[in-house]
Amino acid sequence: MSTFADLFNTYCWDKVRSDIYARTPADVESALTTRNPTLEDFKALISPAAAPYLEQMASLSQQLTLQRFGKTVQLYAPMYLSNECSNICTYCGFSYDNKLKRKTLSAIEIMQETVALKHMGYEHVLLVTGEASRTVHTEYFRKALELVLPHFAQVSMEVQPLEEPEYADLSAAGLHAVLVYQETYHQEDYRKHHPKGKKSNFGYRLETPDRIGKAGIHKIGLGVLIGLEDWRTDSFFTALHLSYLESTYWRSRYSISFPRLRPFSGGLEPKVIMSDRELLQLICAYRIFNREVELSISTREARPFRNNVFKLGITSMSAGSKTNPGGYAVEPSSLEQFEVSDERSAFEIAGMITSQGYEPVWKDWDRKLACF
Repeated sequence: MSTFADLFNTYCWDKVRSDIYARTPADVESALTTRNPTLEDFKALISPAAAPYLEQMASLSQQLTLQRFGKTVQLYAPMYLSNECSNICTYCGFSYDNKLKRKTLSAIEIMQETVALKHMGYEHVLLVTGEASRTVHTEYFRKALELVLPHFAQVSMEVQPLEEPEYADLSAAGLHAVLVYQETYHQEDYRKHHPKGKKSNFGYRLETPDRIGKAGIHKIGLGVLIGLEDWRTDSFFTALHLSYLESTYWRSRYSISFPRLRPFSGGLEPKVIMSDRELLQLICAYRIFNREVELSISTREARPFRNNVFKLGITSMSAGSKTNPGGYAVEPSSLEQFEVSDERSAFEIAGMITSQGYEPVWKDWDRKLACF
């Protein structure tokens, strides 16, 4: 059976990049008025030519989001289980070559974190680890699921890529969603940023969403780390990946995240700087291109931006996030994976959402959407 890699290999990064930067205002206007936008329309919407149309894009994106999701915003929190990692990644605080105290939560510590998050009101939690298969492996994930599932409506994971039978096993155990970011679709830069460890295998990571889809996981999350390469080209390949997955594994739902490279211990300067206006342009472009995909923004982004962007296309937000293992209750002062920008509590974020006439949703969409 073919995979996304077969489709990906028919494209040339430089050709796609040239196509995007060659788009004209007429192309943008056509993309904004068509009933069924294509990937070629998406190129126009993320191009520099679309910048003067941002207000129109935002208005359309808001309208489409309200039609599909209503005035609701899902809230979730990451629970970091481990910072152990066998990969060297130039942009990550957990990189194998960084000198830091490594920690993997025990069963008792996982329950302490669970109690803390439940106290905040969360019903949707994202379990996160570094990539260290000797210590954080499928059996560890299964035991973590057994511990936390009785306490949350949905549990998702962002961990190292696994094999299809492992995903199927975790799905049977109650896993709701898997997030796996390609980081960048530029193969040469990918190798530069991942010189050591299993993550250095570009092709294996590229085919991970195929394995997740074949395993029947309910939801698959995609994204790139914005700042490693040209964000417009990387975003096109993410949209291409999304379109392929939706048509191939149509039973699954999909989400897109927009992590911009943030400071961490050891710091990598972004190759490409994306402005707030450009991030808004990208979010609106995704919504106009795909009315069904969930769009998520994290606490990497600053308070003023998050206060406004959720009304223009975003459907889920993290709040009160800690990016270190045990950060909520067990070991709050341990080293974080990256610096959080918006440090408001979940209660404050929920209040901000409510004050603007929207409803914070503490679990996933299924029950809520039944009302629309």
